[in-house]
Amino acid sequence: MIDANPYKPKNKVRIVTAASLFDGHDAAINVMRRIIQATGVEVIHLGHDRSVQEVVDTAIQEDANAIAMTSYQGGHVEYFKYMRDLLVENGAGHIKLFGGGGGVILPEEIKELHEYGIERIYSPDDGRELGLQGMINDLVQRSDYPTGKDITDEVDHLKAKKATAIARLISAAENFPEESKAALEKVHALAEKVKTPILGITGTGGAGKSSLVDELVRRFLIDFDDKTIAIVSVDPSKRKTGGALLGDRIRMNAIKDDRVYMRSLATRQSNLALSKYVAEAISILKAAEYDLIILETSGIGQSDTEITDHSDVSLYVMTPEFGAATQLEKIDMLDFADLVSINKFDKRGSLDALRDVKKQFRRNHLLWDADDKDLPVFGTIASQFNDPGMNQLYRAIMHKIDERTDAELKSNLEITDEMSEKIFIIPPSRVRYLSEISENNRSYDKWVEDQANVAEQLYGLHNSIQTIKESKMDDKDRLVKGLQESFETVKLELDPKNWVLLEEWEAKKDLYKQPVFTFKVRDKELKIKTHTTSLSHSEIPKVALPKYRSWGDILKWNLQENVPGEFPYTAGLFPFKREGEDPTRMFAGEGGPERTNRRFHYVSLSMPAKRLSTAFDSVTLYGNDPAHRPDIYGKIGNAGVSICCLDDAKKLYSGFNLSDPMTSVSMTINGPAPMLLGFFMNAAIDQQCEEYIKENGLEKEVEAKIVKIYKEKGTARPAYQGELPEGNDGLGLMLLGVTGDQVLPADVYAEIKKSTLTKVRGTVQADILKEDQAQNTCIFSTEFALRLMGDVQDYFIRENVRNFYSVSISGYHIAEAGANPITQLAFTIANGFTYVEYYLSRGMDINKFGPNLSFFFSNGIDPEYAVIGRVARRIWSKALKNKYGANARAQMLKYHIQTSGRSLHAQEIDFNDIRTTLQALYAIYDNCNSLHTNAYDEAITTPTEESVRRAMAIQLIINRELGLAKNENPLQGSFIIEELTDLVEEAVLTEFDRITERGGVLGAMETMYQRSKIQEESLYYEGLKHSGEFPIIGVNTFLSSQGSPTVLPREVIRATKEEKEYQIEMVEALQNKNADRSEQLLRELQEKAIANENLFEELMEVTKYCSLGQITNALFNVGGQYRRNM
Repeated sequence: MIDANPYKPKNKVRIVTAASLFDGHDAAINVMRRIIQATGVEVIHLGHDRSVQEVVDTAIQEDANAIAMTSYQGGHVEYFKYMRDLLVENGAGHIKLFGGGGGVILPEEIKELHEYGIERIYSPDDGRELGLQGMINDLVQRSDYPTGKDITDEVDHLKAKKATAIARLISAAENFPEESKAALEKVHALAEKVKTPILGITGTGGAGKSSLVDELVRRFLIDFDDKTIAIVSVDPSKRKTGGALLGDRIRMNAIKDDRVYMRSLATRQSNLALSKYVAEAISILKAAEYDLIILETSGIGQSDTEITDHSDVSLYVMTPEFGAATQLEKIDMLDFADLVSINKFDKRGSLDALRDVKKQFRRNHLLWDADDKDLPVFGTIASQFNDPGMNQLYRAIMHKIDERTDAELKSNLEITDEMSEKIFIIPPSRVRYLSEISENNRSYDKWVEDQANVAEQLYGLHNSIQTIKESKMDDKDRLVKGLQESFETVKLELDPKNWVLLEEWEAKKDLYKQPVFTFKVRDKELKIKTHTTSLSHSEIPKVALPKYRSWGDILKWNLQENVPGEFPYTAGLFPFKREGEDPTRMFAGEGGPERTNRRFHYVSLSMPAKRLSTAFDSVTLYGNDPAHRPDIYGKIGNAGVSICCLDDAKKLYSGFNLSDPMTSVSMTINGPAPMLLGFFMNAAIDQQCEEYIKENGLEKEVEAKIVKIYKEKGTARPAYQGELPEGNDGLGLMLLGVTGDQVLPADVYAEIKKSTLTKVRGTVQADILKEDQAQNTCIFSTEFALRLMGDVQDYFIRENVRNFYSVSISGYHIAEAGANPITQLAFTIANGFTYVEYYLSRGMDINKFGPNLSFFFSNGIDPEYAVIGRVARRIWSKALKNKYGANARAQMLKYHIQTSGRSLHAQEIDFNDIRTTLQALYAIYDNCNSLHTNAYDEAITTPTEESVRRAMAIQLIINRELGLAKNENPLQGSFIIEELTDLVEEAVLTEFDRITERGGVLGAMETMYQRSKIQEESLYYEGLKHSGEFPIIGVNTFLSSQGSPTVLPREVIRATKEEKEYQIEMVEALQNKNADRSEQLLRELQEKAIANENLFEELMEVTKYCSLGQITNALFNVGGQYRRNM
C-alpha cells in the first residue's frame, strides 16, 4: 500500500488538507495528510466539516500550492466547483485542487470536474493501481512549483490587508529573500512607522497553546468590534523528510472571521522554536497595520527564550505536569515571561503547581512584597468553554499590552474572580470504573468455575453413592454413610441458589418440551409455541437445550450461557422471539421528507411491524438549515433526508402511528440529536391530537382556527408535496404548520402529551463519545454535548418515557473508521459504561435510565463478529447486576446491528450482497434485537428501491425460509462459538484495563488513544488488502476479464432541484412566520443553559417554532463549538 518510494519535492511545497463541509470521518484525510507530510510537504491540516470559504481562505493566507480534500457525503460537484470559483475570484487560481471520495464520485462527475479545472480526483481504481503512496507522489509532483517568486505590486496592497498580497510577500521572504530584497525593504520602511503590539506565546509541547490562542482571539473579537488581529504560528520541520505538520489551525474556531489573518510557518531547520523568517513575517503584518499580532512558537523544552526578542509582551504556557518544583528553576522563560498560564488546570496537582510557579516567578522577578493574587500566573482550562481562568488571563494580557505600548486596546470584557474549575463528567473518584467492571466480571467467572468444580465433586460423590448402593459389597452401608457425610460437607461450599438450580434443571427442560411457553414482557403475558413444523413434519424446537448429565457442566452452562431470556442473557434477552415480528428494519433517507416518507411506506407495506430506520443528510447531521450557498445546497437531501423543522418531521413520518406498539423509529443523528428528538416527539404528540380531534368531531372548528392563524400571519400554510403513497392515511398532516396546543384546550393537550410520551418507541443515536473517537459529526463541545444527553435522559425519567431509547451507543462508526471487531466492541461497551457513570453522577436511578440505553454495532465477516452480540450481553449483564445492583430490565443489553459498510466495495458490487447475507446470518443466529442489511450499491450511491428490496429480502429469506433459523439459539453448544466467546470477552476486559490506565474513556480521548488505535487498525487492513494478503473477491483477487473496475450504478439517487428549493423556501417561511416567538424562545433556551437547568424540557417547546440551524447557533454561544483534533 505504501510500497512506492516517496517523491522528493524540488520546492518547498505547502498543501492544505481537509474533509468537506458536513463530511464526517476525519480518519481518511488524516491518514492521507500523514503520508503527504512524510513525502516532504508542509501540511496545513484543517480536519473535517470545513466550508469552501474556510478552505479557500486558509489556502490563500497560507499561500498553499494545493488543496487536497475528501468529499463523500454527496454535493461534491458543487463543492469542488465552488472552491475553484472562489480561488479564481480571489486571484488564486494557480492553487491546484485534488480530491477523492471513494466510489461516491462517479466517473462522469470526475470527468466534469477535471474539465472545470480541478487538477485531479482520485477514484478507487486509482487507489488499487497506485497505492496510497503512489497517489500521494502524483499529487505532490503536480503541486511541486515555487511560491513567492516574481513579486510585483504586492506591497501596495498591504494596507488594504489583501490576503493574497500578504501571503505572497511572506512566501517571498521565505523562499526568495534575495530576489525580493527591494520589495522587503519597502515593507521594512512601512513597518517602522507602525507601533502594532506583538504578543509572544511560547511553551512546552502539548501545553494546549493552539486552543489557548483560539480562546484569546475569540475574546479579542468580542471585546473589540472594529479591531483586527494577525497570528503567526510556528511548527517544527522534520529533519529527516523536510515535511511539517502545521497543525494549529485545526484547533481554532475563532479565526473564521474577516478581521483575522493567520499564517503558519515551519522552522525549516532543526532545534529551533522559531523560523528565521519570523521577523520578516512580523514586518509584513505590521506594514499591513493589524491592531495586534500574536506570535506563537512551536513547543519547546526548558531553555528557549527567543520569543522575547520578537515580542512586546510574552506569555509562557505550561501544564501542571512539570515534575518536582526544582525543575522550575531550569525554565529560562520564567525569568523573561510577563505572564504565565498553567493550562490544563484540571490535571492532578494543579493547585500545587500554581503555588510553586508563583513562588518561582516571585523569586525570578524579585517580587518579594507582591501579593500572591497580583502575580501574573493563571490557572486555565482553554479547552473548556468560557473558562474563568481564561477570562482573567485575557484581561491581564490586554492590561499588560496597554501598559507597555501605545496601542489603543483597553479591554472592557467583564470577568469574575472565579478560579478555573473542571466540569467533571466522571467524578475523579470514579475514574477506575472500567477496571472495577473487569475485576467484577473476572471475579464472577472465577466464582462460576469454583462452583462448577464443587458441583462436579458432588456429582461424582452422588454417582459413587448410587453405584455402591446398587453393589453387593458387604460393608456398603458404612461406605455410603461416609460418602454421604462427604457429600454434605462439600455441599456447604455450593451456593444454595445453585443447588436449587440443579434441582430444577429437569423441570426447566420440560418447559421447553411443552407445546406452549408462557412468559411476561413489561407486564404483558405472552404465549409462544415452542416448536415449528418442517415440510417433512419434523418438530423443530425453537430453543434447544444441552444434553449434559454432569452437574458441573449443567451449572456452568446455566451461569455462563443459560436459556434465552435468563441471566447472563448470552443467548438472547427474551425467552422467545415474538411471533409475526421479524428484526427487519426498513431503511430510508433521501431528498425531502416526502420522498423518504414514500420510500418508508413502500418498503413497509404489508409488514406487520414498522421499524423505520432514518438516515439524515449531512446538512441536518451538522445541525444546519438548508441554504443556497453551493457547499450547503449540493448536500441538501443527498445521502439522507433533509429535516430542519417540526413540519418536516410530521411529513416524514406521516401515515405511521408513532404511538402504536408495532411502530418504532430509529434516527441516526448525533450532534443535533436533542433537536431532532424534539421534532419527533412533537410530531408524535400532534398525531394524537389529530386522533382526538377526529374522535370528537372537531375538524371544522380546528380548521377554522388554523385558517385564522395563517390569515393573521399573512403566510402560506406548509403542505405535503405530491400525492400520498399507498399505505399513508394522512395521519400527522392535519396540524401541519401549527401545534396541538394552539388548537386544543391546555388541559386536553397536556393529557395527550403525557400519554404519548409513554407510548412512543424507537431510538435516537445521540452517542457523542464515539463521534469524537471515530472523528465524525461532533458539533458542540464534548462537555456540553454530554450534558444535553443527560438532560434528555433526565426528562425521559421524569416523563416516564420507557419505550424510547435516549441513546444508541454505537460501534458502527468506530468500525467504519477502521477498527477491528474487538476494538469496536470494547470501545462501544466502555462508552456505554461511561454514560452509566455520568448519569449516576447526576443522581439518576440506574433502574430508570438503564432500560433507555441501547447499542448499535457494525457486523462484518471476521470470526469475532459471530459472537459480538452474545459477548456484549454477557459483559453488560454481569456488570449491571453484580457491580451496579441493577434490576433485570436494566441488565438487558438491547442491540441493533447493521451489516458492514466497510465491506461494501465499489468493484463487483453484486458480490456485496453475498457478504451482506453472511453477515445477516451471523446477526440472526446471534439473536440481535433488530437488523439493518445494507444495500449492495451503497458503495457508489444512495440505495435505490430495487437494492433496498434486495437488502431486506436477505434477512426476510433467512428469517422466514431458512430452516435452521427457526431455532432461536443455534450458536449454543458449538465448541468454536464457546471458544470465541471466552476469547473476545477476555480481550474486551483487557482493553478496559488499558483505557483505565489512560484515565478512563474521557482521559483516553484527551490523548487520542481511541483515534490512534482505530487508525492503526485501519491502515493494517488497507495494507493487507492492497498487498493481497487479505483476499477480497472481486477487489484484489478473482477479478473479471476487465479487471473488475469500479461499477457504474444503474440508477443514481440525488435530491432534485425542486426538493432543495422547497426545503429552503419552507425553512425561510417558518422563520418569518415565527420571528416574533423564536427570538424570545432562543434567548430563554440560552438562559436555561447558563442557569444549568434541563435544556431538553425547553427544547420540546423551542422545536415547535424554531428551525434546526437557529437552535444550533443559539446553543453554540452558550455551550461552545466542538474543537477538532489532529
